[in-house]
Amino acid sequence: MLRVACVRSLVLLFALLWTVCASVAQIAITVALAPPELPVYEQPPCPGEDYFWTPGYWAWDADGDDYYWVPGTWVPAPEVGYFWTPPYWGWGERGYVFYPGYWGPHIGFYGGIVYGFGYWGHGYDGGRWYRRHFFYNRSVTNVNVTIIHNVYNETVETRDVNVTRVSYNGGNGGINARPTAEEESFANERRFQATSVQTQHIQAARGNAEFRASVNRGNPPVVATERAGEFSGRNAVAARAGGHYTPPPNRGNGSRPAEGAASNRPPTSYGHVKELPPMEHSTPPNSGNAKLDEKYQQQQQKLYDKQNQERQRLQQQQENEHQKFQQKQANQAKQRQQEAQRQQQQQQMQQRQQQMEQRHQQQTQQMVQRHAEQQQHLQQTQAPPPSHVSPPPQHHEGLVPLPADPPPPGVTGDSSREGGRTSSVSNGPLSNSKRAFEGGALMNKATSCLVSIVSLAAGG
Repeated sequence: MLRVACVRSLVLLFALLWTVCASVAQIAITVALAPPELPVYEQPPCPGEDYFWTPGYWAWDADGDDYYWVPGTWVPAPEVGYFWTPPYWGWGERGYVFYPGYWGPHIGFYGGIVYGFGYWGHGYDGGRWYRRHFFYNRSVTNVNVTIIHNVYNETVETRDVNVTRVSYNGGNGGINARPTAEEESFANERRFQATSVQTQHIQAARGNAEFRASVNRGNPPVVATERAGEFSGRNAVAARAGGHYTPPPNRGNGSRPAEGAASNRPPTSYGHVKELPPMEHSTPPNSGNAKLDEKYQQQQQKLYDKQNQERQRLQQQQENEHQKFQQKQANQAKQRQQEAQRQQQQQQMQQRQQQMEQRHQQQTQQMVQRHAEQQQHLQQTQAPPPSHVSPPPQHHEGLVPLPADPPPPGVTGDSSREGGRTSSVSNGPLSNSKRAFEGGALMNKATSCLVSIVSLAAGG
């Protein structure tokens, strides 16, 4: 039992020593040159629930003897309830010391650096854990509420990141901040170093030459990403303003690279061959021997011609690649324009088709209604009249019926007797003419009778 206890003690002691050594190794980077200022940028949207924001910072590459930017990004927490304490640079006895970030149950001291988005120098106001889920404070965090529903609004007093962009604590011009008693107590808590996702993200940034301060002059092309390691795409954020950068007078002032590395570095960095100054003929040394000097001169001329040809070939190659790239960009822009025109034409065709369908529907409805009205009218016209008693015969206008008196003696005509009375049989225009004729005949006979009477009277 005693032997087992001793073994356990040795294992625990070894683990403790390993932790201490690892911690010491992680903060052993010391640089004489202060890191550049923090750039100003917008936070990309959170990609999903329980992702934690890790702000961007300047890291040091000892092999390249240069600072490089590690973009801020969203990463999953290694455990529920853990927070990320960002890394920072702090002034030490011999230069600026790097203190790496870590995961822990509380936010520790991060040098009073104002990283923004909830990190205002002490603590974190960007969110909190509740019932095994992380809730985001929308007042300082970019969260899409249609995707993430664990949100709340809490106004916090912030400092202006555009004014305070110093990226180190202490020293000349650094932030004058000290850890609180509570932050010092958090240093004894259980903690995790950067996860594998974060480590890969850091290595990818270290391997990108555009992220180096000597190249971007404090203004990295990408300062933040939605997901770790994704340095391109619509959610790769560029800086709104770069940080102030002072190039070192001698690159050897940083952590020391291998001997002779700094002396082999070109004094000026050029992006293309056409940016190089014109080549100059080097003057060979004067050896005092004419033949040897001539040989040296020929060697110098041969080297000059060789380098000049290589320079011209490389310049031509670079120009051809630029032309191809520009042509490719132009073709892509043309394709995008054609695609946009095609989509616009398609939308117009759809609108026209919709208008045509509406017009056809209106015409069809009007025709159906018109046909129904025509059919109804025809049915009303063809319907039989209602049954009723025939009205008594009416007399023609302007004709007065004659009384049914007996005709004068000796007068005969088309007449009929009914019930001892004589009545005219006909009506209408023909009866009227006949009746007028009969009247005239009676008048003639009456006149003849009167004449006969008068004659008899005179003769008697």
